[in-house]
Amino acid sequence: MLTDSPHSRPLPVTGNTSDTGLAKSLGLEPSGYEGPTGITGVLGDACHRAGLREVSLWASVPHYVAAPPNPKATLALLARLEDLLDVALRLDDLPELARAWQRGVDELAAEDTEISEYIESLEAQQDETGLPQATGDSIAREFERYLRRRGTDGPGPQS
Repeated sequence: MLTDSPHSRPLPVTGNTSDTGLAKSLGLEPSGYEGPTGITGVLGDACHRAGLREVSLWASVPHYVAAPPNPKATLALLARLEDLLDVALRLDDLPELARAWQRGVDELAAEDTEISEYIESLEAQQDETGLPQATGDSIAREFERYLRRRGTDGPGPQS
């Protein structure tokens, strides 16, 4: 999802589902959207009609670096998925790819004053709107994710 999120900050991930019970248990927004849709909406509707529960996760990708791949967005989506499923996923070199991606965007932005100033304005806007401070729950989730990942030795998800 293309947004005004600066690449230099954590990329927010939103999730929703048409299943109100699932939304409540996972802490997601129930989906009540009506209007034009893309493939995720079509697949979600097909799942709902077939009696399958579905969840849609979206990473807020900075619109000024919209071209794939975006390993930072992939990492944010997988972190949210780990939280929802309470599993540790093998990330291999994805964290380093995400850091390299951010360094690359930083370097490109540093070469263009207009882009650099724009990114600074996005950061200031985000600071103004007040990012939620880390809560005890979010710190606990991050620590649990760290512990799960430490125990991941073999291929595939570990529980």
